[in-house]
Amino acid sequence: MDRKERLASLDILRGLDLFLLLVAGPVIHTFLRINESPVWDGIRHQVSHVAWEGFVLWDIIMPLFMFMSGATIPFSMARYREGEKPGRAFYFKLLKRFALLFFLGWIVQGNLLNLDFKVFHPFANTLQAIAVGYVFAALAFVLLGKKGSWIFGTFCFAAYILVFVVFGNMDFDPQGNVAMTIDKAVLGSHRDGVTWNPDGSWAWNEGYQYTWILSSLNFIVTVMLGCYAGTILKDTSRTKSLRGLLLAATGISLVVLGLALGSWLPIIKKIWSSSMTLYSGGICCIALAVVYLIVDVWGKRKGLEWLKYFGMNSIAAYCIGEVINFSSVSRSLLHGFEHITGDYYPLVITAANVTILFLILRLMYKRGIFLKA
Repeated sequence: MDRKERLASLDILRGLDLFLLLVAGPVIHTFLRINESPVWDGIRHQVSHVAWEGFVLWDIIMPLFMFMSGATIPFSMARYREGEKPGRAFYFKLLKRFALLFFLGWIVQGNLLNLDFKVFHPFANTLQAIAVGYVFAALAFVLLGKKGSWIFGTFCFAAYILVFVVFGNMDFDPQGNVAMTIDKAVLGSHRDGVTWNPDGSWAWNEGYQYTWILSSLNFIVTVMLGCYAGTILKDTSRTKSLRGLLLAATGISLVVLGLALGSWLPIIKKIWSSSMTLYSGGICCIALAVVYLIVDVWGKRKGLEWLKYFGMNSIAAYCIGEVINFSSVSRSLLHGFEHITGDYYPLVITAANVTILFLILRLMYKRGIFLKA
């Protein structure tokens, strides 16, 4: 995104999303493992993905990450809507982004670093979902124009539903739904969630319920909803306040539509159902509208700027936080606290681990080091 047009709200909201996943999440989860009292069940419920149908706080993290990647498109690619023809550099940049995000996804969750092709998972990570959604959303934005983008997004949304109606008999069983059937058929033993036995045989892990291939249709829609949100915020024909209110109204409408559709096609994040796509997209719109009004309209940034450490280096934050375990460093320096803190020693180590991550990202931000795909 052009620095001159960069909205602080985009970086701060994305930073909040990553902070919740990489810092607050590990600390809260560690605390809850230590404290099993039912007093904390309300928080425990909100920071754990729902088993199948429904939606909680923790389920918004991935959709928001994807949504925010789309929100930058109208800013970073505005020149193509203004008449510049996309050339080789444009397509090469998209291809590079796609390849890098898939490669990083293999490192984070694809078992690439195991150096064992048997357990390699080619499509199983948030970064790869972003790669698919971003490339198609960007191509639609640049090549199809406003009307064409709407038609394309509607086609992807409808196609997902049509597959469930025509081929899936509207069956939403966790292992028997058509999205899962497609993943098993295409990915086979390289699907995430496969269990390998000592004799070399393998079996499906019934506890793994996420799908990726058919779900890609709605990954695209999620990123395109972000792109639409970015278009609203970039529209200088309206006042900033009106842009924020329009985005909030859009979000409320999407939430209502998602809940309405959910009575027929349930809200299920693990298969990225169409109702979940609308519902989560609406929440993302509302969240962005609120942060936009606070930060970019009312100028209330005090105490929020540090979230840019995560928001402006989101890919680095995600990869470092998910791949590198700082426990050996933390335990080397803080082992003396074990006899002092007792059962809470794991919480001390977790807090130290996320502090190291925070300091690394702060240093990168201060030095102007940003990992760009």
